[in-house]
Amino acid sequence: MSINVEQAIEIQNVDLDGHLQAIRLRTYRPPGKRDVLPVIFFFHGGGFTKGTPEQSDPMCTQIARRVHALVVSVGYSLAPAFPFPTALHDGFLAAQWVVTHARALHADSKRMAVAGHDAGGNLATGLAAMVRDRASFRFAAQALLAPLLDPSMTRFPDLDDDINLDMCAEECALGYRAYLPLASLRLHPYAAPIESVRLAGLPAAFIASAQNDLMHVEAERYAAGLIAAGVPTTVTRYRGVAHYELASRQEVIADVAAFFSKELGSAPKRS
Repeated sequence: MSINVEQAIEIQNVDLDGHLQAIRLRTYRPPGKRDVLPVIFFFHGGGFTKGTPEQSDPMCTQIARRVHALVVSVGYSLAPAFPFPTALHDGFLAAQWVVTHARALHADSKRMAVAGHDAGGNLATGLAAMVRDRASFRFAAQALLAPLLDPSMTRFPDLDDDINLDMCAEECALGYRAYLPLASLRLHPYAAPIESVRLAGLPAAFIASAQNDLMHVEAERYAAGLIAAGVPTTVTRYRGVAHYELASRQEVIADVAAFFSKELGSAPKRS
């Protein structure tokens, strides 16, 4: 266990049996051990093939403090060693574990949400669909930050040549091939959310897209699909921001926290 003194957040690691291997959850708890807190599951980025929960410490810490929620960052299994649907099932098992241990965790299993950046955004909304279809519990909200939603990679925008991208198409393609080695999987609704024709019943969504990002069109089109399906959805394009930096921007974190505070019924905390 470690204590973040500056942010007054307690951070703990929990080992859990995942779908095919042991995984690690990293939890972030604000002050007030007796408080029963809403829960926000977070999935880090890394193109399905890399990344750790620790890389999202700044965002998870701030969301836990601002929303006054228990944030659970899922150290899901990575491709290519563990392709689809392993990471998704890891997330489902993590959610089930929290629901089962809600009393011990001082967690409110009736106020839960999910979020993710990059590949984590794919996993977050894929898990939201899986929970809608299979679980006795529900998510109240989802926040997707520069999510990877289109394995076909057919929805790229025309960007000016002088824009500096921090993620190229080749890198994105490698990640998708590692996560979805069979072409048939690239149309599965839990892996290719933008192709899904069953968006009704998904939780309220906040979608953050980055202007200087090849993936911003698919994020915004997915938002349009959610709206058409009757899902309350807010989409914001952040100008002058690139793909990877989106999750570290203070204005994005503030907007995500405000969204979750509203949807989970908690008052946002000042930074």
